[in-house]
Amino acid sequence: MKDFIKSLPRYVFFTGKGGVGKTSMACASALGLAKQGKRVLLISTDPASNLDEVLETPLASSPTAIHNVPGLFALNIDPIVAASEYRERMVGPYRGVLPEAAITQMEEQLSGACTVEIAGFNEFSKLLSDGGVGQDFEHVVLDTAPTGHTLRLLNLPSAWNDFIVSNENGSSCLGPVAGLAEQREMFEQVVGALKDPVRTLLTLVSRAESMTLAEAARASLELGELGLSNQHLIINGVFTSPTQDTIAEAFAAKSSAAIAAMPERLQALPSTTVSFRPAGVMGLKAIENIYAEAAIQPELADNLCSMAELDEVAARTCDWETYIGELEQGGKGVIMTMGKGGVGKTVMAAAIAAELARRGNNVILSTTDPAAHVAETVGNDIDNLTVERIDPKLETSRYVDEVLTKNRGVLSDDEMALLEEEMRSPCIEEIAVFTAFAQTVAKGGQSIVVLDTAPTGHTLLLLDATQSYHREVAKSAGELPEAVKTLLPCVRDPNFTKVLIVALPEATPTHEASALQDDLRRAGIEPFGWIMNRSFAYSGTQDPVLCAKSKDELLYLNEVLEQHSKRTVISPWCPEELTGVNNLKQLIGYKK
Repeated sequence: MKDFIKSLPRYVFFTGKGGVGKTSMACASALGLAKQGKRVLLISTDPASNLDEVLETPLASSPTAIHNVPGLFALNIDPIVAASEYRERMVGPYRGVLPEAAITQMEEQLSGACTVEIAGFNEFSKLLSDGGVGQDFEHVVLDTAPTGHTLRLLNLPSAWNDFIVSNENGSSCLGPVAGLAEQREMFEQVVGALKDPVRTLLTLVSRAESMTLAEAARASLELGELGLSNQHLIINGVFTSPTQDTIAEAFAAKSSAAIAAMPERLQALPSTTVSFRPAGVMGLKAIENIYAEAAIQPELADNLCSMAELDEVAARTCDWETYIGELEQGGKGVIMTMGKGGVGKTVMAAAIAAELARRGNNVILSTTDPAAHVAETVGNDIDNLTVERIDPKLETSRYVDEVLTKNRGVLSDDEMALLEEEMRSPCIEEIAVFTAFAQTVAKGGQSIVVLDTAPTGHTLLLLDATQSYHREVAKSAGELPEAVKTLLPCVRDPNFTKVLIVALPEATPTHEASALQDDLRRAGIEPFGWIMNRSFAYSGTQDPVLCAKSKDELLYLNEVLEQHSKRTVISPWCPEELTGVNNLKQLIGYKK
């Protein structure tokens, strides 16, 4: 990290999937700059930010001096609050003017991730623009950079119009920047700074894992095409095994293999490797250890789990036999595994489907996984199991073509440009596969359907609001396929649909899973239970570093058990690549 910090420009942005260590890397960089005598402002736009805890200083929405670190200041932008305020500025003028169904549709369109990101961007732009408080600092470090989709939207002239009001042409997060025209000059100024390689460095943070490295490569390409060419890769959490422990050796081998096979795009970037840290990076000492590249020397007496601690947590969880038994009840219905990318939804869906089929149930395993990992994971040797695939690219292409064709000649060129960009928003794919998804769910009346990816609460509410609006305005309810009309009631019925939240026993994945659960509850969907996946605490490892990580995992396992889930099962980290029914049996602890 010291070499990385030596020549940083004024603005340093960190981006990457949740749980890869963006906050840790941003904090270590900011601390290192302050130790060089620089005046530094650290900003977080993470909805689940724990910057206060990490820096051991209560923060506000204005710069706060960090205790015991001269020159370092930090602030939290709460994008959820910012999005709520922005949403009301947009919707408020139309209350009492438009039908209530239209208001509901507008509110839901402005409840997605794109709106949250734009609202956060608006807030930090105020800090960085001329006259903003960011001008008082030599370096500004931002934890969570804007995505390519947001930056492309800001470059479209029609994005600054109230296009959302007339949007009856396609369900999306249309109009997330509408109503911000008064800030346009400020936004353009900040985007200009982002694209200036002399002033800005974009730091891509990834774990030493194939999936997160592939995501980093996609982000690098997308942002590079937009002019953010000054990029650096940080590979965080690289594990090397000094012990003769089977779990540790397998973990080290997986890290090494992922780095060796990372995309060429990333291989061409300057990079920094950060060693695996067994405990969550909490407190200034932990941050300084990353910056100083301090060796990991866990004190066994303080950092190892006792068997009593492991047994106490395990006693409050379900065993897999009970969990699967409850999922099996009735022999039909729908099981959905949901969670953020990289937590193991696909493998969990495959394992559950394989076990239910082994018990004699008629099971359909359906996936929207673009790499078709489900079929590879399960193999072809399981009776009673049918594997189906919804091709998200094909469904999205069809949906986008339909929406754009319908609107050509109706919308202006500028409005069409905005619509085309909106068709690239993160929620569009979910919407596009919606009909195919609804038809698959309907099969739960005769079989057990296991879905490894499902629409979020926001997407379901957005589609429900759109249908309500069309029913009132266009009287088109009769044109909707029966499976679509009955989907939301089916998903909301806990006797028919069981939603499983998949997470990892770490800070960010746990908190993101909690936010997903809140989103589902907004849509009237109560999850059946949680799966805490890839736990080293229950893997059988004796490696001292991984045992220290196990101690940290207990914090998040206890949080889930006490605050989030009424039914939780733990799946251990497995050294084998999980392919074929035999390895899947190991994953869920089936022994026979």
